[in-house]
Amino acid sequence: MLEMKNVTKTFGAFKALDGLSLQVPKGAVYGLVGPNGAGKTTVIRHLTGIYRPDSGSVTVDGQDVAGDPNVRERIGYISDDVFYFPTATLEDMHGFYRRMYDKFDEALYQKLKAVFPLPAGPIRRFSKGMQKQAAFHLTLSARPEVMILDEPVDGLDPVMRRQVMSLILADVAERGTTVLISSHNLRELEDVCDHVGIMDHGKMLMEKSLADMQGSTVKLQIVGEAPAGFEILHESRSGRLNTFILRGDCEAVQDAAQAMEPAYFDVLPLSLEEIFIYELGGVNYEVKKIVL
Repeated sequence: MLEMKNVTKTFGAFKALDGLSLQVPKGAVYGLVGPNGAGKTTVIRHLTGIYRPDSGSVTVDGQDVAGDPNVRERIGYISDDVFYFPTATLEDMHGFYRRMYDKFDEALYQKLKAVFPLPAGPIRRFSKGMQKQAAFHLTLSARPEVMILDEPVDGLDPVMRRQVMSLILADVAERGTTVLISSHNLRELEDVCDHVGIMDHGKMLMEKSLADMQGSTVKLQIVGEAPAGFEILHESRSGRLNTFILRGDCEAVQDAAQAMEPAYFDVLPLSLEEIFIYELGGVNYEVKKIVL
């Protein structure tokens, strides 16, 4: 399990993390989401041992990440800005990874050449998408127990995005790899994640399995008012039709709405993007309409 308990981190007067706790079950694919400046990158830098917390703990299977180099060897990290030595080629980095990771799988590395057909020459001359491919080629071959990915498919074309996600999910299924993905592409996260954490201003607002999260907040479209007994996160009107975002079980909302015998109603599940918007304050995070 990948875990942070009551972690606080400050930079001068700015509190980047404020008592944040996070749990990623072993073998889970966990999506970490939040607005810009929420603290996602700071979380990732703690999970990879780059930062030490001012207070609290960061562990993998109970072992301290920052204090034990053997723990960090179990972690594969792909940042939004891929790291490589300034003049290094892919083969130079291949040699580096083989020395750094005892479990580096040479046979897998050779097989993945068919998936990532990258040219010779310095990686710095590659496009951003090709640099990401190189990072996945190396990281998957290292056979980490934990993969931490920051905007992992940014710069990849749609076909390569699907290929990379397929490889990650295959690794999870075959080896029980634990994966944390931080991304603004909530549609893609919804396709691959089974757990989600929503954070804002250095705090964890909500952390659940995706199924539980989608089952606890629903969209009700109804001619009439919302049934009593449910927290209304947001409401809007179009003619006679009202749309309510309600916190509650889908079946309970349906039964309550049906009992009101309205002329029309429908109960719909929310997408991860809609949950993200309404958990972060609803109307305050909606797209503003400005008259130009």
